[in-house]
Formats: sequence, C-alpha cells, structure tokens
Amino acid sequence: MKLLEMFDPPIAGYQEVSQDNSKPVWRTSRKTKLTLKQIRKLRKMLDVRNYEKKEYLKKVREQYSAAATSQSQPSV
Repeated sequence: MKLLEMFDPPIAGYQEVSQDNSKPVWRTSRKTKLTLKQIRKLRKMLDVRNYEKKEYLKKVREQYSAAATSQSQPSV
C-alpha cells in the first residue's frame, strides 16, 4: 500500500465489502476455501497491479534517466 492510498477515497472495484465472507470465528483454525470466482478475481487484481507497476516504473525511468547528449558538433 502506498502512503497516498491511505488518504484518498477507495477506488471503486478494488474491494467489495459485501462479498467479504471471511469473518474469523473463535476457536476455528481451518482456512476458508477459495471459490473459482474468488481465484479469478485475485488473478485479475494481480494483473492490474503488475500493469500499474510497469507504468509507474516507466514514468520513473523517464524522470530520472540521463539527459540525451547532442550528437551534432559545430564544424570549425
């Protein structure tokens, strides 16, 4: 999580509280089983996260890359 995400309103579609049925029960050590729908949703979220990370890294590389040197030299 990025610091800015804590102060901005949540992005629609990232989390659906109504579908969160993983409420822990006291004295229960079993893990909940994931449905295929949940697995697909996790995979899509991971794909989106990877795409966003690639785009962010492109921006950072453009900002901090070395300045292009001019190849043309004046003739004397």
